[in-house]
Amino acid sequence: MAMRVENGRLHQEPIMVRKKRTGPGSSGETSGEASGASGQGSQRAERQHGGGRSWVPQQGGRGGGQHQGRGGHYQGRGGPGPHHQGGGPPEYHPREYQGRGGPCPRGGMPQPYYGGHRGGSAERNVPPGPSRTVPELHQAPYVQYQAPLVSPSPSGPGSSSQPVAEVSAGQVQQQFQQLAIRGQTSTSQDIQVAPASSKSVRFPLRPGKGTYGDRCIVKANHFFAELPDKDLHQYDVSITPEVASRGVNRAVMGELVKLYRQSHLGGRLPAYDGRKSLYTAGPLPFASRTFEINLQDEEDSLGGGQGRQRRERVFRVVIKFAARADLHHLAMFLAGRQADAPQEALQVLDIVLRELPTARYSPVGRSFYSPNLGRRQQLGEGLESWRGFYQSIRPTQMGLSLNIDMSSTAFFEPLPVIDFVAQLLNRDISVRPLSDSDRVKIKKALRGVKVEVTHRGNMRRKYRISGLTSQATRELSFPVDDRGTVKTVVQYFLETYGFSIQHTTLPCLQVGNQQRPNYLPMEVCKIVEGQRYSKRLNEKQITALLKVTCQRPQERELDILQTVHHNAYYEDPYAQEFGIRIDERLAAVEARVLPPPRLKYHDSGREKDVLPRVGQWNMMNKKMVNGARVSNWACINFSRNVQDSAARVFSHELAIMCQISGMDFALEPVLPPVTSRPEHVERALKARYQDAMNILRPQGRELDLLIVILPDNNGSLYGDLKRICETDLGLVSQCCLTKHVFKMSKQYLANVALKINVKVGGRNTVLVDALTRRIPLVSDRPTIIFGADVTHPHPGEDSSPSIAAVVASQDWPEVTKYAGLVSAQAHRQELIQDLFKVWQDPQRRPVTGGMIKELLISFKRATGQKPQRIIFYRLLSLHGHIYFIMILKILTVFNFRDGVSEGQFYQVLLYELDAIRKACASLEPNYQPPVTFVVVQKRHHTRLFANNHNDQRTVDRSGNILPGTVVDSKICHPTEFDFYLCSHAGIQGTSRPAHYHVLWDENKFTADELQTLTNNLCYTYARCTRSVSIVPPAYYAHLAAFRARFYMEPDTSDSGSMASAATSRGPPPGGARSSRAAGNVAVRPLPALKENVKRVMFYC
Repeated sequence: MAMRVENGRLHQEPIMVRKKRTGPGSSGETSGEASGASGQGSQRAERQHGGGRSWVPQQGGRGGGQHQGRGGHYQGRGGPGPHHQGGGPPEYHPREYQGRGGPCPRGGMPQPYYGGHRGGSAERNVPPGPSRTVPELHQAPYVQYQAPLVSPSPSGPGSSSQPVAEVSAGQVQQQFQQLAIRGQTSTSQDIQVAPASSKSVRFPLRPGKGTYGDRCIVKANHFFAELPDKDLHQYDVSITPEVASRGVNRAVMGELVKLYRQSHLGGRLPAYDGRKSLYTAGPLPFASRTFEINLQDEEDSLGGGQGRQRRERVFRVVIKFAARADLHHLAMFLAGRQADAPQEALQVLDIVLRELPTARYSPVGRSFYSPNLGRRQQLGEGLESWRGFYQSIRPTQMGLSLNIDMSSTAFFEPLPVIDFVAQLLNRDISVRPLSDSDRVKIKKALRGVKVEVTHRGNMRRKYRISGLTSQATRELSFPVDDRGTVKTVVQYFLETYGFSIQHTTLPCLQVGNQQRPNYLPMEVCKIVEGQRYSKRLNEKQITALLKVTCQRPQERELDILQTVHHNAYYEDPYAQEFGIRIDERLAAVEARVLPPPRLKYHDSGREKDVLPRVGQWNMMNKKMVNGARVSNWACINFSRNVQDSAARVFSHELAIMCQISGMDFALEPVLPPVTSRPEHVERALKARYQDAMNILRPQGRELDLLIVILPDNNGSLYGDLKRICETDLGLVSQCCLTKHVFKMSKQYLANVALKINVKVGGRNTVLVDALTRRIPLVSDRPTIIFGADVTHPHPGEDSSPSIAAVVASQDWPEVTKYAGLVSAQAHRQELIQDLFKVWQDPQRRPVTGGMIKELLISFKRATGQKPQRIIFYRLLSLHGHIYFIMILKILTVFNFRDGVSEGQFYQVLLYELDAIRKACASLEPNYQPPVTFVVVQKRHHTRLFANNHNDQRTVDRSGNILPGTVVDSKICHPTEFDFYLCSHAGIQGTSRPAHYHVLWDENKFTADELQTLTNNLCYTYARCTRSVSIVPPAYYAHLAAFRARFYMEPDTSDSGSMASAATSRGPPPGGARSSRAAGNVAVRPLPALKENVKRVMFYC
């Protein structure tokens, strides 16, 4: 993967690779950022005896699941109060905040509220009772479902989280074909016949457009594309000999069109995808024809007046008619009269509009880059940034839309290799010989890079670097003839080219293959221009790239308009050939600005609630709604610039701020702060913990919190510290950088106090509407809200596992506390493998488990009620060309859903919703709460701009659209339930709205209900007093997945193929096994999180 920056934010550019599906790893837990902590429940192995199911973990299963603060629910400062009626959370002050449901003892199961009226709305179609039989996947819940048993793989040891994913692709497809899916428009609760394939699944239709909020007009970087009136034909292309390079294929086809367009192609100008498909606006004069094309080899080219001719390669090209692309069905789809998007027609139009930019610029994924599209910017270590633009055509409510956005990415500077190496090592390479580590760094940076030779005048032959020689240039020799005559490289270059090599102590570049290597001295080679850097950037390079690409909204809008004008689609010969016309004006879109929610704080503060202004507020005169208690804490300092006295003052000021903010926080630590060296982190942490426990243990007390001071540049120290504290010592910790210790600003201390409070089990704020039971489809019955994400290894880490994380709310009706679970799974696997699992225990009994089941049990233990509604926010950070495991042979389609293909949406829905169904069914025979499944996307290219940048009423201080701006018309899907929501205020650059797409909705949300719920939840994010850009459960899942990487143990194999995994879920103790990742490589379990850490939001 390569790094790419848009709008001042860093992204990974994907690489198309197809891999086998493999089983997941075991699981553990995570967090992110330099001050985090939150909870993951432990695996509870529920044993099924004769098909029995239970909400209560078996004795001997792994640890306990009450995701509350230490000592249960936090009641605020007034001590414990009575429970809410309906089994809800504790009572708040004043006492009017009572639940509106009927009375129900905490230990019992309340009767669910079915039907009824909400705010005058019509009665909803909600299942009347629990005694019904239902299939695995359907629109009406509460039916009996028998979870299928998946046996462990017989080959080798089983997994510590033996997954359902270990089944064969055929078994998985058979399971999916058994899903009973009710039509979206049907109101019947009858069970439908299962679809034969994913094509039978229909995503929910839009339930009308939203009306809530203040109406306004915004502009979007979408440009209307007029649908052509042409007869589109597709032809299969076969080029022999086959080459992997699309560039060579395009050169062959370009030569063919130049030679035969008028004589053999009927004057047609075809569009070519660079692989196997050719498209024309009308038929060619033949059904099948073979051509021979001679192409000169650019890597053996002679320039100027050199006498030799270029070497020619002969290609045989077969063009054969394949199909017609139906534009009538596309028009029907855009008009909303057809459910399925005709992907072939969309693909043709996209390829047509990419033909000219592909010839002009350097294509990277769906973007195009050039040094002429903006100023180059040096990034350091031989890299530079190029400006470019993203382009994609997509179906929308306004018709076809061309989405254009600005982008930047890193390229190699076209430097002499000697200069590149000097920049890479940041020193004069002629002063001293290269060390072994220098050689490794150079080889890693240059492998695969194309260079051209400079010692032969105009003859600029190109080579691709395969490695470095182990010997210096002066020591290298080779045979020059069949008689065994040997010459040194230095002698050969002097005699043959009259070139005297100066840097004889440096190694040579090795080009060609290993069997017949060629040696080129570094000083005769120059890096060829236009090669994208596809490895991971370092922090300085990332900072430089962000600085270049961060644009204010007005500047970005102007650049986009200039790009469209520069591309001159009206003059594009391919667009003209196919009859495509592009409007050069930004789309004007109707939008609404949703009001912010009122937030509840503790009654002991001067301000008991607050209405945020422009997406933000502060803690002045407010106290946390549930301040946690920290009676015993310690401080350890790893920064040599911070004296013990400074550490003592800082930690004391932080304790005071925690008190001011509403926590019951002891002002003095158990022991005075102590300073230690970063390289002794493990020894220092364990020693200090033991010293504290020697004092506390006799009193029956525990250490509640560890405050840690870190150097500003701390390398792996932060990750090591989190791993030791959370998986070994059972401590939550708060890390603070040295620069903040010296500044000690009140704002910083207040923000840290927010993090500490949720890490030790408190709540910072709660929606007033949650306490007064006024949130539609959440407050009426116990509702659990999930968030889920998968993070993948950095570019260049070819074997590390991907990390999946799932969080779930543990309080109702507040929906503020979230417990989190993590799991490692196969490299680059996007589907979450550990949602539901079945394995055999040592007594050969079927055992079920997984993340969903564990979090459902945890919710029941924390609230006394089982969830009667599930809302699942799934963060997808995919681009169209990314590693994606094919679970079904679903149509592999083009990406017209903001970078995620339709096939990927189907895979995520079918696989993960099926796991949710099975997890519920494993708890009770009749337990199937209705599910709403929403995909959340941030990695897309839609930007929204104010209609008038000078109207201060319509923009925030950064010039961005106001927080709460929602769009569900014109640029959204023609028929399906999706919307863009900019829920946050901009800080710098151009705000990116989140895109929410509903893939399944048994709760029957209206547009206003789901949009308002999502926007309001964005104000409950625990780590700051600002609304955030994506819904918090999805955000928390991302933090948890990021944290889990710190738990991964160092690689011990030579090849780097033994990856580590996240931990703590899987078969019961006594049968610890490892799962199989790609290439039959075991995914190693991580150390388990301690039980007291799991119960809190340690990842914040």
